Amino acid sequence: MSNPVFLADDLRPDRVALVGAEGRHAAVVRRLRVGEAVDLVDGRGTRATCVIAAVTKDGLVCDVQQRTTEPPPALRIVLVQALAKGDRGELAVELATEVGVDVVVPWSASRCVVKWEGARGEKALERWRATAREAGKQSRRAHHPEVSPLASTAEVVALLGGAALGLVLHESADAALTGIALPTSGDVVLVVGPEGGVSEGELASFAAATVVRLGPSVLRTSTAGAVAAAVVSARSARWA
Repeated sequence: MSNPVFLADDLRPDRVALVGAEGRHAAVVRRLRVGEAVDLVDGRGTRATCVIAAVTKDGLVCDVQQRTTEPPPALRIVLVQALAKGDRGELAVELATEVGVDVVVPWSASRCVVKWEGARGEKALERWRATAREAGKQSRRAHHPEVSPLASTAEVVALLGGAALGLVLHESADAALTGIALPTSGDVVLVVGPEGGVSEGELASFAAATVVRLGPSVLRTSTAGAVAAAVVSARSARWA
């Protein structure tokens, strides 16, 4: 079984104190003990495999046994995820993080019921980022996905224009994602619409992208991105 993973800002010392919320979770909730192995990651690719040297009321003291830096993938997956009702947006981020998505871009599509405005929008963005951090730890990732600020349709158009491959998921598309040729490097941008789907106007503005379907069934907005990312990963060197 793989080691539990916790986030730490500075992994350069040979002895790392894990304190704050992460340390309390490890010591109080997980009840880890001296001599047990843990992995500490910074979310940017560095992983330190450690042995717990001490448990304090504030967390853990960890001795680093091995330190590695995992390079980012040559082919990145960028998920443009439309805002969704309830907790479905956070579920989309969680599943996409577990699959291995590199960037999540919240998108204010025309048919989104939910609106991120003012303080409410800032809190919602922080929930998405917190979800990505927690899912990154759960899935034992050294690289945690970046969750970008809320994007407009015009900004998504620009993102697709600079991608190695842009893909818009649509249930009525003729082309199947499984039949699309994939690049070996650069960004694959996946666009997932809201519950009401991507509008005709948005489809027209996404002319730089290829419109694709996943399969015969229609997936929720909360699951479509993760499934599409898994297809791309399985068909590329990411999961080789």
